[in-house]
Amino acid sequence: MPSALCVGLDAVDVRDIERSIADFGERYLARVYTPREIGYAFASRDRATCARRLAARWAAKEATIKALGASDRGIPPRAIELARGEGGAVELELSGAALAAARETGASSLAVSVSHEGNLALAVVICTRVKP
Repeated sequence: MPSALCVGLDAVDVRDIERSIADFGERYLARVYTPREIGYAFASRDRATCARRLAARWAAKEATIKALGASDRGIPPRAIELARGEGGAVELELSGAALAAARETGASSLAVSVSHEGNLALAVVICTRVKP
């Protein structure tokens, strides 16, 4: 079967995440991030590092939705998790509506890379889709 590569890219201003945490606190965190993502971010006692980690995760969630071509599906952010794999590399874990979208679009693999510098967090996701 032929396959196609699809790419999703997203950039997030870290200050937006800092404001969301300040304005909405635990309610915001619980709505957007998984417990494992929150734990990883807050493992750093440095507030700036914590916000950068969360911003990178938000960017990865958005980039994943774009790579899947699922912008119109209303995927909840917690259905996409950015986790640390063996050796420290990041990888995506999908559940619920995100996993269903991946199956429906024929996604056979996802690769992710995140970066942050200053007030900017970036994520790129490459999705291989098997065409019927």
